[in-house]
Amino acid sequence: MSGSSTTTSSRPIDLAAVLAEIGRRARAAARAIGQASATDKTEALAAMAESLRGATPDILAANAEDVAEARSRGSTAALLDRLRLDEKRVAAIADGIGVVAALPDPVGRVIDAWTRPNGMRIERVRVPLGVVGVIYESRPNVTADAGVLCLKAGNAVILRGGSDSFRSSRAIHAALVEGLHSADLPADAIQLVPTRDRAAVGMMLAGLGGAIDVIVPRGGKDLVARVQAEARVPVFAHLDGNCHVYVDAAADLEMAKTVVLNAKMRRTGVCGAAETLLVDRAVAATHLAPLVRMLLDAGCAVRGDAATRAVDPRVTAASEEDWSTEYLDAIIAVKVVNGVGDAIAHVERYGSHHTDAIVTADPAAAERFLAEVDSAIVVHNASTQFADGGEFGFGAEIGIATGRMHARGPVGVEQLTTFKYRIRGSGQTRP
Repeated sequence: MSGSSTTTSSRPIDLAAVLAEIGRRARAAARAIGQASATDKTEALAAMAESLRGATPDILAANAEDVAEARSRGSTAALLDRLRLDEKRVAAIADGIGVVAALPDPVGRVIDAWTRPNGMRIERVRVPLGVVGVIYESRPNVTADAGVLCLKAGNAVILRGGSDSFRSSRAIHAALVEGLHSADLPADAIQLVPTRDRAAVGMMLAGLGGAIDVIVPRGGKDLVARVQAEARVPVFAHLDGNCHVYVDAAADLEMAKTVVLNAKMRRTGVCGAAETLLVDRAVAATHLAPLVRMLLDAGCAVRGDAATRAVDPRVTAASEEDWSTEYLDAIIAVKVVNGVGDAIAHVERYGSHHTDAIVTADPAAAERFLAEVDSAIVVHNASTQFADGGEFGFGAEIGIATGRMHARGPVGVEQLTTFKYRIRGSGQTRP
């Protein structure tokens, strides 16, 4: 594709020039935001939340157009759910900004300090990452989440939203910029790529000539795989959320039913939704049928192994592929396993290192699962849908990182900083 593209108004733009200018302005804004006081940032965030609430009618009108277009293209129910906003969801976005505003400012915080025998004082101190590039798909709330988290952490951010949510993201972004203006902080601290052209993604992955310090992808497996394959800058990413709930031999059945139903059906299109249910063979006779029937009666399709198919004729056969599939829909794979060790082995083989849960009253089984399951988030006696920055007290998240470098789990304010060393001496020289 050439460097020429169009916005929704069909006005030709020179995409390469536009992205280069966005990168240049983001780098300049990052220097200013990195030095902004905690009070200035808090005031800006409060103004953003208020602006967002005031812009609710405009945001919902823009979102209605996005939803109508997505529906006309035959988008799935799961995608439409991720895309759709209502007054409650917009209010929740604004409330999340308020929570982020109230968080302690991480910038400048001394993590550790010590004095060397020669009298030099060394401090490890938190500093912003710089410019964060966020590439996301259908969730318009990411526009606000990413913008405010990056600002709180002293970073500038370049947002490239999905074509599905293009209008919604522009409306939300306009409210954020209004908040920045009212607090006299640079509007370039939060910029939105003004085109749906997919070539913009490639340009951001190349780093915009050194303007971008880190990329955060938030979307489907294809997007994240492309980012990880092509990025020339560091990436915070997860490929998918193939999350498990294991019902142990010592699980209370009523608790297991409550946790499993919420983990799967609260919102099926989120990355923390459970995609596989594992049941200990020791309680299959008492627990398997009630759990499976509960899911089926709730409208969830069940794909199971032979033991699971035997408890209800509505269960269809699970293929090998089902154990590693992130459905993001009202579908779940169910398997009977031989105890906690077998469950851990299954999660290790098929899981995506995102979020996995055990339901049990046995402390030893719980501790073994928590210790041995190598996932970013491991849960005992609670739903996998708590895999969310807001539920962790982070106010919001920019994504869930499942790698092992720098950030892991919900990427919130603290994870959007790095550190440097400050050394104070009195004329020391090295012999």
